[in-house]
Amino acid sequence: MKKTEKDLVASEVRMALGEDIGPGDITATLVPEDQLLEVQVTSRQTGVLAGQAWFDEVFVQVDPSVEISWEVSDSQQVLAGECLCRLKGSARSILTGERTALNFLQFLSGTATSVSRYVDAVKGTNARILDTRKTIPGLRHAQKYAVRAGGGTNHRMGLYDAILIKENHIAAAGSIQAVVDQARILHPGMAVEIEVERLDQLHQAVEARADRAMLDNFDHHAMTAAVSQFGQRIELEASGGINLENVGQVAATGVHFISIGEITKQVIPLDLSMRYV
Repeated sequence: MKKTEKDLVASEVRMALGEDIGPGDITATLVPEDQLLEVQVTSRQTGVLAGQAWFDEVFVQVDPSVEISWEVSDSQQVLAGECLCRLKGSARSILTGERTALNFLQFLSGTATSVSRYVDAVKGTNARILDTRKTIPGLRHAQKYAVRAGGGTNHRMGLYDAILIKENHIAAAGSIQAVVDQARILHPGMAVEIEVERLDQLHQAVEARADRAMLDNFDHHAMTAAVSQFGQRIELEASGGINLENVGQVAATGVHFISIGEITKQVIPLDLSMRYV
């Protein structure tokens, strides 16, 4: 049975709580069992919020009686000093779930914030910012969600839901035409993307009727030529060596997509705090 979004969130949270709590939170036992607590989560930085479902699920699994009231929503920009949510309930439960809940919210908000900067940098062009499979093992679903919250677009989720033919696939199959033909035979109806490193390979990909070509580390001149010669015949995705300083120039060439591994592999968490009210 295919897992739902809710199932995936619950599974990721269960794994995180398991590694943090283990057989039990021994420090929380120092607090009286009937002690109640009210806290608020505040952002110390400006950024884009993501991860509410994971934050909430932590307390669903730790103690569903903990009350959470949100003052902002995912995908919303939050300011330094702004209150994000308030929690009321058992002191033991809130203290036990605090770190795991904040880890999810900080990390995913950091991802969304990074993505939003890239999205802002390509405004006014037709380029869309894509993520990659360069994610933290076990957290791909969560990170892909955060990319969407930041205004980006998901590339394939894994090796099972889209075809991306790379250099070694081509070498093993014998040619670009041969590997694309095989993809059409084995997986009819599925979009086929092929990674190319030169304009002559791009021409072969077009002739083989691939749906999208990934321009791997093309310089500005080659990328501009690729768009000019083939941009009306195949979707073009720029990849490799792209950062906030040059992404605007890349987008201006007219490519349709820009994939960036940095947005999920070099994440700086948004700085958040949980304090007594």
